[in-house]
Amino acid sequence: MTRMTGTDGITDGPAQVVVPVADILDRPDGVRKRQVLYGAVVDVTGASDGWVEVRARRDGYTGTMQADDLGAHVVPATHHVTALATHLYAAPDIKSPDLASLSLGAELAIVGEAGAFGRTQAGYFVPLAHVAPLRRRFADPAAVAELFLGTPYLWGGNSRLGIDCSGLVQAACHACGLPCPGDSADQARSAGDAVAPDAPLARGDLLFWKGHVALALDDRRLIHANAHHMSVVYEGAEDAVRRIAGQGGGNVTGRRRLAV
Repeated sequence: MTRMTGTDGITDGPAQVVVPVADILDRPDGVRKRQVLYGAVVDVTGASDGWVEVRARRDGYTGTMQADDLGAHVVPATHHVTALATHLYAAPDIKSPDLASLSLGAELAIVGEAGAFGRTQAGYFVPLAHVAPLRRRFADPAAVAELFLGTPYLWGGNSRLGIDCSGLVQAACHACGLPCPGDSADQARSAGDAVAPDAPLARGDLLFWKGHVALALDDRRLIHANAHHMSVVYEGAEDAVRRIAGQGGGNVTGRRRLAV
């Protein structure tokens, strides 16, 4: 994974992710809890031996990160990546060295243009076709989730490189400017609006099981990242309910509806 800037001097206070994807762990050298993408801002609350304790600005997620994944100088973003993935280039030329691959949702400060490329504050170049101003958001979380179809399953993942069930929902919501926590248990309490359990299934509905969440595309189909298929897949709603129950995952525990 390419580190885009130096990271000396991380102390308590705001810091910014300077790698394409960074892990938030439960403890130093521990288990991944969630991920944050390039440009995300975190508040550092403690530092020791190359590790920092952080709280993510966007969703309040807390945990431990490698200090090398952060830069102490925070540059306000102007744009976000709207393609499933893009590259940062050394020059405004598709034949120039690609320095990093960024996932949908990564944020950048673009300070100028060079032909079909935007020049970032850090001096790199990104295709303008792959980014949009922060104010310009997607309108349909389900459509965003579909962009991730085939992405490999990764526990705690939040990017095109790998994603889990709650990471997929969070990525879809954030791309649409909707607040969304990072864990399915919290999403079941606060993402979107509550829906009666007997209401007809509709696009934008979130179905929750203990430890799992899926997003409805219509009254018959879901999309979700799951360890059974080890990827983001389409699955019939009734088929998924039967399969998960049959595998010991229990029944649907709740539903909520995202704005579409």
